[in-house]
Amino acid sequence: MDYSYKLNFKVRDYECDIQGVVNNSVYQNYLEHTRHEYLLESGIDFADLAKKNINLVVVRAELDYKFPLRSGEKFWVGLNLHRPSKVRFEFSQDIYRDLDEKLILSAKITGTSINERGRPFIPDEIANLFSI
Repeated sequence: MDYSYKLNFKVRDYECDIQGVVNNSVYQNYLEHTRHEYLLESGIDFADLAKKNINLVVVRAELDYKFPLRSGEKFWVGLNLHRPSKVRFEFSQDIYRDLDEKLILSAKITGTSINERGRPFIPDEIANLFSI
């Protein structure tokens, strides 16, 4: 699959549970960090948006765990951005192990932006990403 953005990682010891595999909650950190880096590289800064009373929020996270990662393994996260409605955006994200390109996890993260009145909307900063 082609991705509009990719980010490389390496599993750290403290991310693993007693079974010796990456704890299931840690995968969400990998996904979130990839989304943040993508937005930063696209010129979107969370702190700047918050100063404008625009808050990006996750409203749904769907994660399909396929295979575990272990300490020291290198992997990458691929990302694509979609707009399924007028007030929501979706990040399709997959995690692959470097060694053999094995699919580790597939995720769909749905988000929106909340304005100062608590209402969902898509600010221009995010809307512009869909025209790229």
